[in-house]
Amino acid sequence: MESTSFLVVDEQPITLSQALKYLQTSGKLQPFILEILKQRILETELQTRKDLEINPGVIEQAIIDFRLQQQLTDPNNFQEWLINNGLDYPTFHQQVVFNFKLDKLRNNITESRIQEYFIEQKIFLDRVVLSRIVVKEQELAEELKSQILEGARFEQLAQEYSVTDDRIVNGMMGPISRGQLPDALRALIELVNPGEVVGPIEIDDWYCLFRVDQFISATLEGAVKQELENQIFEQWLGEKMQKLNIQLQVNS
Repeated sequence: MESTSFLVVDEQPITLSQALKYLQTSGKLQPFILEILKQRILETELQTRKDLEINPGVIEQAIIDFRLQQQLTDPNNFQEWLINNGLDYPTFHQQVVFNFKLDKLRNNITESRIQEYFIEQKIFLDRVVLSRIVVKEQELAEELKSQILEGARFEQLAQEYSVTDDRIVNGMMGPISRGQLPDALRALIELVNPGEVVGPIEIDDWYCLFRVDQFISATLEGAVKQELENQIFEQWLGEKMQKLNIQLQVNS
């Protein structure tokens, strides 16, 4: 078994154990093995679970749609495309079935968990649009705060006094995840309405005024939902991997 070549490079054979040692030396063996384990788990689940059956008509329609989209309706063109991609039709058909079953498995795994997970992650998904003025002295920050309360324009003061690069855009920081904010700032902005200014707050020896421009509340739909589904599914795969009895055998 060991004498069988895994690769032949410049007419020199490389065995599987040699290839694995190369990966180990380069520090890439672990992600390589993790990907193998991931595919093993998925293959086992897709083959053994009874709740993943796909109507053959759905598969055939998907293939028709793909060929129309890729302009491969001509049988000869389609066959050429298969060859260029290292496929034959049975393998291509199997890939389509695999992807449909994988999507159904992901949905089955995540459907019952995603609402609770969304609530847990919402602090990191909700965003707030902030503008800031950052100065070195607390007294100056207090004075600027007083001027704002008396009617001075936040944007003008940001341009004149703030030391950060965003002063050229009136101090606007853009949308920021609430979960990434310092605890003191997060606590303060939760008590105010858009347009109000909080601070000064000392952050890394600088004194900051923040204006809350907009709150952006996350909803469980679109890209947010898809990302959370992916996270839940990866967690499920990780839990499956932890239960595997793994023995790495590389012959010398």
